[in-house]
Amino acid sequence: MDDDSRTKRWERRTELPLGTASLLYLAAYAVHVLDDDLSDAGQLICLTVLLVTWAAFALDYTVHWRLSGEGPRFVRTHWLDTLVLLLPLLRPLRVVRFYEAVLHRHGEPRLALHARVAVYAGLSVALLGFAGALAVYQQEHAAPGATIRTFGDAAWWTCATLATVGYGDVSPVTPVGRLVAVGLMACGLALLGAVTGSFSSWLLQVFSREGDERPPGNTPGA
Repeated sequence: MDDDSRTKRWERRTELPLGTASLLYLAAYAVHVLDDDLSDAGQLICLTVLLVTWAAFALDYTVHWRLSGEGPRFVRTHWLDTLVLLLPLLRPLRVVRFYEAVLHRHGEPRLALHARVAVYAGLSVALLGFAGALAVYQQEHAAPGATIRTFGDAAWWTCATLATVGYGDVSPVTPVGRLVAVGLMACGLALLGAVTGSFSSWLLQVFSREGDERPPGNTPGA
């Protein structure tokens, strides 16, 4: 129980700082990738921000590991946290929790479950799409035979991939680009399933509530 309370206290103290660090990481990476005319000093600043924020993520992971008391088993039981540490471009998804923390700090009521699913899925799609487009553009735009030459091409391809449409007009040709594509496909399917399931559950609750509120004898065909 003591470990749990210490973990919760750590998470409450670091939620907002780590959420801000996640946004800084994504912003620095975007500038580093998209600004071809960035000076050496600008590149150094971007790389410094990336390293410092990643170090903050690594510190958070290490503290959670120590507080869990699980030892090496923590890596397996918290595989998603481990994956995010190894692939820090996924870290901006922490902004989803950052959003709820801000609402809580300002005393705003929590949204209903279905509304939270919709908001979180929308934020996740936007953040994943932007990060995925940046990663694919960085790998593809200068590759031989590439069809993704501009960031606009990368954004269009990312939208089609997350929506599981796959028009095929542009596609990655590098191994890293294709690996990013697999990850975006999996995330797109998962998010689509979450939103669809939540919407279906909401409709069932609405119809059930309407049936409960219908006066006795006022049934169809009566």
